[in-house]
Amino acid sequence: MNAADVAPEAQPRFAPELMYAAAQQYYMEDATQGDIAGRLGVSRATVSRLLTEARRQGIVEIKVHRPAALEDGPLADEVARALGLARVYLVPKVSGPTLGPWLAPGVTRALAAVGLESGDVVLVSSGTTVYECAREGLGQYPGVTIAPAVGGQEEPQPWFQTNETTRILAERAGGVPAYLYAPALPGPELFYSLQHEPSVRRVMDLWAHAKCAIVGVGSAPLMRQMVPSLMPRDAESLRQAVGDVCMRIYDRDGAPVTYPGSERLVAAKPEELRRIPHTIAVAVGAEKVLSIVAGARGGYFNQLVTDTPTAEGLLAAAHQL
Repeated sequence: MNAADVAPEAQPRFAPELMYAAAQQYYMEDATQGDIAGRLGVSRATVSRLLTEARRQGIVEIKVHRPAALEDGPLADEVARALGLARVYLVPKVSGPTLGPWLAPGVTRALAAVGLESGDVVLVSSGTTVYECAREGLGQYPGVTIAPAVGGQEEPQPWFQTNETTRILAERAGGVPAYLYAPALPGPELFYSLQHEPSVRRVMDLWAHAKCAIVGVGSAPLMRQMVPSLMPRDAESLRQAVGDVCMRIYDRDGAPVTYPGSERLVAAKPEELRRIPHTIAVAVGAEKVLSIVAGARGGYFNQLVTDTPTAEGLLAAAHQL
């Protein structure tokens, strides 16, 4: 038996020259692992371990360069100008049932540009898109406080529970979670008492001091497959609604749309969202185009992460509306 084939627990470290030889042949000479095994007199499994250990020790460094074709470029600038946004970040066409892996790189770039420091506050909204992006990890921001921008909802899915999105993002980013123990739409008596509950008040007070927010953009409430239970489907005013941010519903001009009970929403208000220096909306899909255009008009966000097809649709819609 060759020394290099000894079980890992018996031989914790490979010789540097052996790792280098395997890596040189595999990465620089395009040799197969079988070829390398024959040349070095070891098994294929050992070659695989040699390559893994070479990467771990820094003998091999792998870099993935973002192609120029994927840079934001003119389209992103055009959409930003058309919608009056500070910045638009584009990702390739989103496909498949899960949005997070596609959109998270764009959100990561947007967050990196914010210049977050320990003690800063980042708000997150509810919704599938923000939840899935948070699960992917968006960079390391130790000491940054992550807080909900809206209370929880009755629906059981985790993306309706903003505290869960807060927990995941804080865990991935090394941040500090601040949980909001309040429903998004409490009854009148509970709403009054929540205004004076110290733990709730502390989180709501963060809304005025946030440096950044990551928010989803909801499509027209009555067009959704799943309408949050707090929105009364029979409310006449919802017929005018084209989208929402943090459960704050608006019409095609971005003007707020009210409905019975909306005055009791436990969520950042439009004026609070407008005061946040970096409010990053994350949304894709043809069904979201009008919602995004109207949300930008209303000032609910000042940056956008989306994919190329949606950006093209936004540009066309902005010129028509």
